[in-house]
Amino acid sequence: MRSRSFILAALMVVLTALSGCVEEKTPIDEAPTEEIPVGILVDLSGPLTTYGEDIKNTVTIASEEINNYFKANGKPYRVKLYIEDTRVDPKITLDKVMALHGKGVKLIVGPMGSGEVKQVAGYANANGIILISPSSTAAVEDLGITTPEEKKYIYRFVALDTFQTRAIARELDELGIKAVCIVYIGNAWGKGLNDHILPELERYGIKVERSIDYPDPPPADFTPYIATLEGAVDELSRTYAMNEIAVVAFSYEEVFTMLSQAGRDSILFNVTWVGCDGTAKSEKIREVCDKVNAVGFYSTLFESRGEAFDNLNATYYKRFNRSAYQYGLNSYDALWVLALAYEELREKGEEYSADAMTALIPGVTERFSRGEYDQKTVSGYIKLDEYNDRASGDYAIYRVSNCSWTKAGLWRYETNEIRWN
Repeated sequence: MRSRSFILAALMVVLTALSGCVEEKTPIDEAPTEEIPVGILVDLSGPLTTYGEDIKNTVTIASEEINNYFKANGKPYRVKLYIEDTRVDPKITLDKVMALHGKGVKLIVGPMGSGEVKQVAGYANANGIILISPSSTAAVEDLGITTPEEKKYIYRFVALDTFQTRAIARELDELGIKAVCIVYIGNAWGKGLNDHILPELERYGIKVERSIDYPDPPPADFTPYIATLEGAVDELSRTYAMNEIAVVAFSYEEVFTMLSQAGRDSILFNVTWVGCDGTAKSEKIREVCDKVNAVGFYSTLFESRGEAFDNLNATYYKRFNRSAYQYGLNSYDALWVLALAYEELREKGEEYSADAMTALIPGVTERFSRGEYDQKTVSGYIKLDEYNDRASGDYAIYRVSNCSWTKAGLWRYETNEIRWN
């Protein structure tokens, strides 16, 4: 009898323990969490890795903060990131978008390049995929887009090249440049920059000796393009002083490969080089320190800061021992807007549709910019135009000195003036 009683008592103890475990793992008052899948299309192994890694880092921080925000406000949502490397290759990017779509992902931060945006626009429109690019700056016509309807699912949280080319032309004029040779990557972005700066340079009376394009993806051997560029600069040197000549590079970080392949006695190191947002603050300069120091290398970069920048920057610096770049800031805000718009859609009792989301995003962007969600932007006020592109923006001017980037000035779009440091 005692043995039987002992066994029954032991069974009761085991059952009670198991019952407690079940209650601890699945409490009845815990609400189910709805996942918000978001694709992140960035360059992690190609010509824009400096910025791609930065975007990956900032959206990772943003996803953590968004999920904490939902939890603190009792909202049953959770952002999950699907990070993909595109190498800024339009064909790879389309494959990645299609693969993400196959996994049910219909919200994307990215892609980075304008050529990529142009490549995926048709698929995104046909399949109801919302894209917010943090760094595509080509004018809408260079994307093959003629009406806002054709771009209704595609947003860009960065100022366009129509702003940047004005800034670069003014910069060249104030640097005392009288003549230039332009070298550019032959995609929609590079060609757009070249085409838009030509009339701007004409206004300042700056001669364009030649525009030289190279393929996208960039070649491994730049020797033929270097020779052509050297010939054009040599031609200009017969009329202008060396300090009146500049090479304007509309490129990604591959321009530093080009510099590395030029001979040390090249005439190209006797003139000023001026880049753009594809080169500004690139870490690749460390591979060609002596050569970039010789040419100075100026570059423009869209620059805007919001009230939440300091908090993000402190977190970023603690993790990565440096400050976040502008494209990362734009990406951080883009992820917040997508998450907030999705939450608003679901709180209204609606299922996802691209039309429903795109009807909400402009208003959410405006309210987010005003700080109405107890969360402020890190990239400043985001004003969208009829094409869902950012409609304002100043450009910082950076310069290489002693193999590091220093801020040399700021171009203000409202006045077309540069405040030099």
